[in-house]
Amino acid sequence: MIPEIPLDMDQIKGFLAADEAGALYRYALQASAAGPVLEIGSYCGKSTIYLGLACQANDSTLFALDHHRGSEEHQRGEMFHDPALYDSGAGVMDSFREFRRNIRAAGLEQTVVPIVAGSAAAARHWQTPLAMVFIDGGHSLDAALTDYRCWAPLLRPGGILAIHDLFEDAAAGGQAPYAIYRMALASGLFAPLARVNSLGVLGRL
Repeated sequence: MIPEIPLDMDQIKGFLAADEAGALYRYALQASAAGPVLEIGSYCGKSTIYLGLACQANDSTLFALDHHRGSEEHQRGEMFHDPALYDSGAGVMDSFREFRRNIRAAGLEQTVVPIVAGSAAAARHWQTPLAMVFIDGGHSLDAALTDYRCWAPLLRPGGILAIHDLFEDAAAGGQAPYAIYRMALASGLFAPLARVNSLGVLGRL
């Protein structure tokens, strides 16, 4: 059961259904007993809080990777653009201040380690094996492929790979996350564990 959260999760900006949040917590609670967890695509911290609470329960660490400049769909003129997260002085989208505020309010500053960078740059010299990787970054094919190719190989055997926003039907959503999900299955390195709404969970063999 997810512990009581000291803030209203419905007020945190993000795109995570309640059943997906519960699944993330359960799998992160299991995985973080064996090592650190990495999230790709934190936005304002909704999924980060659920993952972080699981890691906190095991005195583990959640690395929260996001450049905080928004995905393609968050930019000005796009469907999910949020003017409140737009830095007009710099002329860029910036979700980091909101992210830090939410992590602090959730009491997770000693558990969540923010990494403000692009996926490829952060992975370039990474050495630590990971117990779980949650991919929820950019939805272009290039971004999704980069996230998968950079981080899936760093999962330890028995680890968890979770991918958000899986839609078999192109009319329902972008296809890039589903493409890397299928790649993971086709690699022979992963076995399916669960599908919860648009969240796919795989186990590293």
